Amino acid sequence: MRKLIIFSLIGFFAQLIDGSLGMAYGVTSTTLLLTFGIAPAVASASVHFAEVFTTAASGASHIKFGNVDKQAVYKLIIPGSIGAFAGACFLSNLPGDLAKPFIAVFLLVLGFYVLLRFLFKFDVENQNQSIELTRKQAIPLGLLAGFADATGGGGWGPIATPVLLSKKGSSARKVVGTVDTSEFAIAVSATLGFLVSLGWEQVNWYWVIALIIGGVIAAPIAAWLVRKLPAYLLGVLVGGFIILTNTRTLLTTWSIDEAFTPVLYSILIFGWFFAIGYAIKRNRVRSQNILSL
Repeated sequence: MRKLIIFSLIGFFAQLIDGSLGMAYGVTSTTLLLTFGIAPAVASASVHFAEVFTTAASGASHIKFGNVDKQAVYKLIIPGSIGAFAGACFLSNLPGDLAKPFIAVFLLVLGFYVLLRFLFKFDVENQNQSIELTRKQAIPLGLLAGFADATGGGGWGPIATPVLLSKKGSSARKVVGTVDTSEFAIAVSATLGFLVSLGWEQVNWYWVIALIIGGVIAAPIAAWLVRKLPAYLLGVLVGGFIILTNTRTLLTTWSIDEAFTPVLYSILIFGWFFAIGYAIKRNRVRSQNILSL
């Protein structure tokens, strides 16, 4: 019973982060499940089964609060679903870890770009009401993010969110809502792939139900936060989170000296908090200047 409560809390906090920042449900949940000694394929399958329900709740919540660009969702779900199904079917035979550091470096650079753009160059008047995403851009993005999501237990948000945020004029609120909403199709496709490759008997349904309960409760709360948070602050929060998660991936992959790790994390977290404080102060001064005119 205690383990089920823990899994429900894992699902709640993972969805709260994912629904607010457009990433991390799969990464957070899978990582914590692996600490219980669960096989990677089974952990990823359990998370994706739960995500079918949590992403449905999250998508419905984001649509209700007006956080979604439906045209971008339609362009992403087909290539994303294909990539997720393929990744799920071949998870046990694919050396997915080989690509992780290269993707992490790319996303780390994007994370700094997103943070700096929303910190210094953000202008609410120049925000687009829709995400300028062509089919030529959506196909490789969807395939890569969907494939990484299934093979790594999480990757749709960590890849799709920073890439879309890096586009000029992108609305942080629309990007987060769109990525979370489109993730429903990716979760369904990955789940079908796991059913084909693993079968029903490999999934612990008690764990899945516990993750679902926590995630469904958190979904509307996260969507409401996205609606209420100022766009500049949401962008800085997402950018900082991208930097932290991909730094963790690189440190784990490259086996950096453990004595150095806490120092680096402390510097990054301090810098992130400083950026948040600076963004709030800068926007407050700008608002006062506008009112004084």
